[in-house]
This record gives sequence, structure tokens and C-alpha cells, in this order.
Amino acid sequence: MSIRVLLADDQAMVRGGLRMILEAQPDITVVAEAADGMEAVEAARRLRPDVCLVDVRMPRLDGIEVTRALAGPAVPRPLKVVVVTTFDLDEYVYGALRGGAVGFVLKDAGPVLLAEAVRAAHRGDALVSPSVTLRLLRRLAPVARPAGRPGRPLSDRELEVVRAIARGRTNREVAAELFISLSTVKSHVAGIQAKLGLRNRVEIAAWAWEHGHLDPP
Repeated sequence: MSIRVLLADDQAMVRGGLRMILEAQPDITVVAEAADGMEAVEAARRLRPDVCLVDVRMPRLDGIEVTRALAGPAVPRPLKVVVVTTFDLDEYVYGALRGGAVGFVLKDAGPVLLAEAVRAAHRGDALVSPSVTLRLLRRLAPVARPAGRPGRPLSDRELEVVRAIARGRTNREVAAELFISLSTVKSHVAGIQAKLGLRNRVEIAAWAWEHGHLDPP
């Protein structure tokens, strides 16, 4: 079954390019396009696509507001939103992260990474370009501290998983690095989210940076 994707970008040429890239993949189908944030929210709520690929800068509602509307803490049935940005140090991206985005892709990342970001979001993983993870989170980590604190301390193994996630590793890469099974990684991620009160892997990465669990490169 194809992964159903909604594209939201205010530039028709960009949407067309993204559509061509994604629909060249045998397992991805673009079900809708939106030229601004308001259209994106309305279409996403109506169609409930598997993944929403959202530009961070759009008229009426920007990518941060769209992310909060579709995936924020108050949303009972959150959708999976991947934010697309032109700049890997765009200050708006941090707000989208806190709004529930499950991934970040640069517009010049290339077709392979774009398609993998969609697939990762669909399967409940997250794909964040290593340059975005390391540079953006390093720059923005001192800006704010998350409200949630662990009710129970993380185990040494959980902290290893947190550090790997903060470096942009996928679940499969974490499993290979730590010599554990994929199902064990998923179990650790679920436990970490429960202890920290976080919603997704991107928030785990931000938490790691904000609390000094990963030294800047």
C-alpha cells in the first residue's frame, strides 16, 4: 500500500518538483497539494494523509502553526509532519520541533533523503539530516528547557539510545551501533518517551542537547 503524502509549499514549482520526486517512488503517492498553511491544515484534516510534508515559511499559517495544528500536544489524533526548510539553521524549525514535527529535510537534500524522510515518518521513525541535528540543536539548545522531567531516571542503556538519536541515527542504526535488536531499540524509545514525557524522537534529540547529554562536535 502506498504512503499517502500531502505537500504544502507556497511555490508551485517547488510543489511540482517534490511531487515528481516522490511519485517516482513505487511506494509513495501524493494525494494533495496546498499553497498556504490554512489550505494545508484543512486538506490534512479532511484527507488524513500518512505524512504531511510542510514548508516552514508559508502565507496565512506558517509551518510552525501548521505543525502545531496537525501534530501539537492538544491534537487528539496527531498526524505525522515533516518540516522542509531552506536553511539548516532556520530559527523557525525549533518551534516546529516543539510543535510535534517528526522530521526535518532541507530542500536541497536530494530525492533519496526526501523519500527516506517520508518513509521514516510513516513507520514511526524520524529522519533528521545529521547536519540539521548537530548544527541546529547545538545552536538552539540553550534557548529553552523542556518542561518535562523524567519521573524515573534513565538507565545507562536508555542514555546510550538517547545519545544515538540525538546524532540523527535511525532505529536500525541504533540497533547496529549498540548490538541490540530492532525491537529492543523500539522498546527503549517507548520507555524514554514515557519517562521524559516526550512525543517523538525529535523531541528526544532536543532533550539530549538541552540537558548536556551530547557534547557538540
